[in-house]
Amino acid sequence: MERAKMDIDFDHKGTKVQQLIDYLQLSISTNEYRVGDSLPSINYLKEKYEVSRDTVFKAFSELKTRKIIDSIPGKGYYVASNVKNVLLLLDEYTPFKEVLYNTLIAELGAAYKVDLWFHQFNEELFNEVVVNSVGKYNKYLIMNYHNEEFSNILTQIDKKKLLLLDFGKFDKNGYYYVCQDFDESFEQALESIKEDLSIYKKIVYVINKTHKHPRSSIACFSRFCTRNHFEWEVVDEIPKAFQVNENYFYIVIKQQDVVNIIKKARLDYLKSGRNYGLLAYNENPFYEIVEDGISSISIDWEEMGRIAADFVLHDTAVQTYLPTTIVKRNSF
Repeated sequence: MERAKMDIDFDHKGTKVQQLIDYLQLSISTNEYRVGDSLPSINYLKEKYEVSRDTVFKAFSELKTRKIIDSIPGKGYYVASNVKNVLLLLDEYTPFKEVLYNTLIAELGAAYKVDLWFHQFNEELFNEVVVNSVGKYNKYLIMNYHNEEFSNILTQIDKKKLLLLDFGKFDKNGYYYVCQDFDESFEQALESIKEDLSIYKKIVYVINKTHKHPRSSIACFSRFCTRNHFEWEVVDEIPKAFQVNENYFYIVIKQQDVVNIIKKARLDYLKSGRNYGLLAYNENPFYEIVEDGISSISIDWEEMGRIAADFVLHDTAVQTYLPTTIVKRNSF
């Protein structure tokens, strides 16, 4: 009698075809079925899981299209290649996160299936995704829910399979990580342009209280300005009456605030680089062309993608902070 090694508990989170695909792929990626092993027949899976032949056939056909399994007429289906499963759990969608994702996908190639989730800074959703993923993936690439506190739910994941991304101002206790430093590295980057900033009347840090950017960066910003005798201000939100001033330099965290500042400046016929300065946090492809070029302060998101891919491919023991650098364009 044929025996299916995996066990499926169908739920309402997807079609039965997709769930059967996921479970078959998981059993292959975890080596329950190795390359060359025969798979249970369509009839066996139909009866065991009380699904239609068509459901099983569609699942097998999709896996065959992906070149994970193949078939021999009269003998049935077998494992053709071992596809690894990777969980990529990010905080929220932004263009620079897309750069990270695209780099990771390009580096890993077709032998890896990456499931992308966003927790949207919702702790309940974060915990649910992590709990439901335990044991289902070969590697876990996760942006922690908080920059200052390690999420204890992550202890359910094997340390050797987990890579922490981006946030990381907490005791990482032997975990692998590739993070950015929102404080001292931010301050050092500002030091590299202090001569450029010296021509401005005031430096304004627009951090936006609704954004999850670490508030600790405010202390580093104020320290930098005080040390260099710059007049400075921190703005937590941009109200309707907000006015862009000539000879002010704006460091802006949220992309929507970058847009708002440019729009408000245009109402007074002001242009970045000519009438005021503008530095946007996190590099973005459209910053190269908007306003003849908007300067950015950022880590290298492609580099984070490459390091994450190397961790997945080669089990690289990585524990590093990426440098924060400034790309100067015409907005200075």
